[in-house]
Amino acid sequence: MVSTYLSYDLVTRDLSASLKRVSNQSTVSREAEYYKENIGKVTSVDEFLDDYRLYSYAMKAYGLEDMTYATAFMRKVLESDLSDENSFANLVADDRYRDFATAFNFSSEEKTAQSSTQVDAMVDLYTETMVSQGDAVTTETNYFNAMMDEVESVDDLLNDDRLRDYLFTAYDIDERYYSRSLIRGVLSSDTSDSSSYINQTLGVQRDELNAKVTDANTRLEAATTDDEKTAIEEEIAGYEASLETIQKYYDMADAFEFNSDGSAPSTGAQTADQKATVNDLYVSNQDRVSTATALAEAEYFEETIATVDNVSDIIADTRLYNFIKTAYGLTGSTVVSSTIEQILTSDLDDETSYANTFAESRPEYLKLAQAFNFNTDGTVELGSAQTSAQTEATKNLYYSTYNDDQDEADETAISLYRAAISEVDSVDDFLADSDVYSFALKAVGLDPDEVSQYTIKKVLTSDLEDENSYVYKLNDERYLTLAKAFNFGTDGDVTVPLTAQSQGTITSIASDYTVMMTRFLDEDATTKAKEDASTEVSYYSEKMLSIQTASEFISDERLTNVVLTAYGIDPETVDQDFLKQVFSSDLSDPDSFVNQQEDTVWAEILGTFNFDADGNLTDDYNSGTQSRGKIIETQNKYTRQTLEEEQGESNNGVRLALYFERMAPTMTSAYDILSDTALLEFFRVSFQLPDTFSNLDVDKQAELVEKYMDLEDLKDPDKVSAMVEKFTVMYDLENSDASSSALSILTSTSDSATISADLLTSLAQN
Repeated sequence: MVSTYLSYDLVTRDLSASLKRVSNQSTVSREAEYYKENIGKVTSVDEFLDDYRLYSYAMKAYGLEDMTYATAFMRKVLESDLSDENSFANLVADDRYRDFATAFNFSSEEKTAQSSTQVDAMVDLYTETMVSQGDAVTTETNYFNAMMDEVESVDDLLNDDRLRDYLFTAYDIDERYYSRSLIRGVLSSDTSDSSSYINQTLGVQRDELNAKVTDANTRLEAATTDDEKTAIEEEIAGYEASLETIQKYYDMADAFEFNSDGSAPSTGAQTADQKATVNDLYVSNQDRVSTATALAEAEYFEETIATVDNVSDIIADTRLYNFIKTAYGLTGSTVVSSTIEQILTSDLDDETSYANTFAESRPEYLKLAQAFNFNTDGTVELGSAQTSAQTEATKNLYYSTYNDDQDEADETAISLYRAAISEVDSVDDFLADSDVYSFALKAVGLDPDEVSQYTIKKVLTSDLEDENSYVYKLNDERYLTLAKAFNFGTDGDVTVPLTAQSQGTITSIASDYTVMMTRFLDEDATTKAKEDASTEVSYYSEKMLSIQTASEFISDERLTNVVLTAYGIDPETVDQDFLKQVFSSDLSDPDSFVNQQEDTVWAEILGTFNFDADGNLTDDYNSGTQSRGKIIETQNKYTRQTLEEEQGESNNGVRLALYFERMAPTMTSAYDILSDTALLEFFRVSFQLPDTFSNLDVDKQAELVEKYMDLEDLKDPDKVSAMVEKFTVMYDLENSDASSSALSILTSTSDSATISADLLTSLAQN
């Protein structure tokens, strides 16, 4: 009779060849092919349990064949929320049930417009965009001032997108509707020349409008009814708006030195003062107060306050008025110009003066009054409205408060967005909610007032996997960023977020990593190891949701360490070049690098990621009941189970040895051995313990396991091999005849010999 060890050695000497031989068997290959072809069609636990071929195949693969009949029990396992420590699968003592649950995606994937990670990313992007817009004011101003020294004609200015945009922003011109010939004519005009383009066109219109205003005012005085008066007032308002627009063009013409033919004189297209005028207008027309805006406003304040000789000068100058209100925290709607005037004209020696009266309830009133030197009649000697120290103090106050309202508005917008996005279930919901729509567009740098909702809908329903889809035709990174930030399908409904790994896979790997990092440690060491593992797991769980490419993943050592450790691989033995070859492999190509590896674990790892062979995220693998990696893993486990069964038909000692070798990397304590009847038999035979060993108190059994077996040795493949060799010798000594108790252990369906669910449940409850 061939010894157990020799039989075992014949199988494991070239294990991959042995497994391949089994996988090529017609029955095995037929079932594997059926599983591969049909598991992706399953959409629910019911469908899975109702397809006996699929269900029984998976149960056998995960060593649960004897529990195939218990569909109600397995339903609870499959429907467990693995992120919840108290879920059914996590409470069962036997880890095989948790492993089985993690192999499927029945409970982990949720359709949502944005995941929590995507929401956080959108908020961060909004903040970054707001900051960058402020920085852009300085950048664009510097560009405008530098390039205007190089401009040789009006056409040079209008042909430069950045210069033209700067000019139009400064003078509040909508670029979508502007007339190039009009702007060119205006910029080439001398407003003092009656024959210039602007006077011959807009000047004539201005005269006509002024005449209409005069006529309308005459009719207004004669009007006798309220309706008639209202109609005329609206008419006048329209004329005055047109006059303001015309004046804007006159101001623009005065800001440049172009000749009538559009050329720039030898002295340049603009003087320094003209540049400063355009710069001030550009800054003041920004939606947000940037650092550049604050600096410009402070400079204007310092220059202008020296020319003030009456409080009315401040009230009449919007920029001065808003500057001091902002500096002294008086931007509320209750503070009007008359309030400011009373504060500034308060006699600080008079306790009944306006500023002193409110000194306790509104100390900012007194602070403002103390910052200026106006007399009670509002006058002041020219240049004495403030001392240089007072001006400097006012500027510093402004610098510290100018964006307070803005920051508060941003915080409100962020809060509203976080609350509203969770209610969005479709693109139509997105478009209908202004809090969501405006925030998202601003975050990517788009102006909600300038982009049509039709365009945004087409963008959000674009197929990002199709390079010919609408979003790519726009050739604008902002739209692509917007599309990638949300999880809308081509039908406009929300879908499962596309991430590098599914949430279920992330949870499973995080759990396995923690187990591997805390194996066989004493209580003190375990506490520290769990804390360290928790840190890495938190990083992994959060970071993996934002990873966009395989190269990002590979370059992050903390991420790769977690995955490799979870799969029982020492990260120190794997370099980046090897990982790059793995992640550039095509899993469907049997000749690809990953499929040529002797250890199939690399294919299993690659299959858990939603990357294509180029390392980019793809939605092709982001659906179905199982990931590609879990399908491969299930098939490999089934083949291994079949190999062990076949070996057990001739020598059940070989089956026990193969089983122990397979389970050794997953064991974490003596109780793993005690809760698994086959492992317990391996231990009993190895150390020649009597059958009555199992009658001892379970804690006493655990003490004996730890006494006879150094569990740390299970981490070392060489020491595991030595354990197996010892077992095979002891097995042959105990089983000299062909019959063996191991046969009943691994194949019997009796209550005493099966891997009992009752035992596992009872252990989980203790």
